[in-house]
Amino acid sequence: MTPNNKTTRRNFLSLSAASVAAPYMLTSGALGAANRPGANDRINIVLIGANIQGLYNLEQVLAQPDTSIVGICDVDTTRREQAVAKVAAANTQADSAGRHHPKPYTDYREALARKDVDAVIIATTPHWHCRMAVDAAEAGKDFYLEKPMSMYPAETLAIKRAAEKHQRITQIGTQIHATENYHRIVDVVRSGILGKISLGRTFHMFNEGRNGIGRVSDTRVPDGLDWDMWIGPGPARDFNALLFRDSSYHPSFMAYSGGWTPGMAPHIVDVPFWALQLDYPIHTYASGGRYLIDDDGDAYDTHEVTWQFPDFTLNWTSSMINSFAYTLHGEAGCQRRRGIYLLGENGTLIGDYGVLEVVPETCSLDSFKLEDVPKMIPRSPGHHREWLDGIRSRQQPGCNVGYHARIDMALTLSLLSLKLGRSIQFDPKAEKIVGDEEAVRLSIPEYRSPWKFPKEYL
Repeated sequence: MTPNNKTTRRNFLSLSAASVAAPYMLTSGALGAANRPGANDRINIVLIGANIQGLYNLEQVLAQPDTSIVGICDVDTTRREQAVAKVAAANTQADSAGRHHPKPYTDYREALARKDVDAVIIATTPHWHCRMAVDAAEAGKDFYLEKPMSMYPAETLAIKRAAEKHQRITQIGTQIHATENYHRIVDVVRSGILGKISLGRTFHMFNEGRNGIGRVSDTRVPDGLDWDMWIGPGPARDFNALLFRDSSYHPSFMAYSGGWTPGMAPHIVDVPFWALQLDYPIHTYASGGRYLIDDDGDAYDTHEVTWQFPDFTLNWTSSMINSFAYTLHGEAGCQRRRGIYLLGENGTLIGDYGVLEVVPETCSLDSFKLEDVPKMIPRSPGHHREWLDGIRSRQQPGCNVGYHARIDMALTLSLLSLKLGRSIQFDPKAEKIVGDEEAVRLSIPEYRSPWKFPKEYL
């Protein structure tokens, strides 16, 4: 333990070995699984992680008429108190009868132990996602998990299997999935007008410059922050204000985020996985590295990935040193750009969050009109609303863990391939890496004691 890790809360240090392990042994019937909210009951929710993305999720859920935020968990006193105040202000509105004043927590396990909690929103740094999601499932809580879902292939499977075993309603925080433009892209692909699609290209480009996120020298842990609990299962290190800052800085630190590919690709490669109903990739090869940026981070600034499916190839490009984005370049200057190209025998679909264009390849598409494409899939009432409706109906929303695990596995395999410098073969039916014992070993993270990776789900 480094000197700056001595800020651990007294009650956390006093936990016995048995109590540390307790959440791993809870069953879905142990805590609150039978207390499914009735038609006229509010859904009691705890927010875990009250920084920028957590506050966004909080606002979205508070805007729904049938919710009550009963707890706010964050290891930083200032962030925790600000979120509690936000809920208190919302509860003063005329339509808030029956909503509770949220209880503050530093240790998320205390919130999971409450029998009156129906669900949790997990919006922490990615290195916490697997442990918290599995603990939530075992505690009988439905969960909304911010992306990236995980950082290692074994974590992908652990979250998926825990959610399945404990029959939890889940949603991954890829909010763009609920938008009309993404639905229209899926409509076009599934209508068949593009013909056979054999190749997809996806990308995220942003020129951070040689100095990247910059450097800080102050390693003093701020008052009111439990830095040891923030680190949790991640590797111990001194406090860094840039690492701690928010989700736009986390991807610069490999051990706590996995870099920008798991940070942005869940939004972008979601479209080909969804539209083409792809399974896990059978081969993954990645290349790249940290070629230019010199800052406090250590993550790659260039990442190129090829995923092979039985009759489809998908490519991913991520660059933090150049922002050119092909025909989706848009306005000149340095800005974040991303895009999707799906190449079919009759034409090519070009899209991003708000763009949808079809470029004809054959005369059969000369008279193509987007308005003539029928709706092929049902629309979303809103990403968070889907999750809340699922909690009541026990029907999974569109970006549930079972669906998103295929995307997450592709991303975590790409990180493993980059680390090893070679292609990785994966068996979709068996859900395992094949023919590479070292890859299998490195696919399972080593958590810092006393935290344990939930190997029982492997």
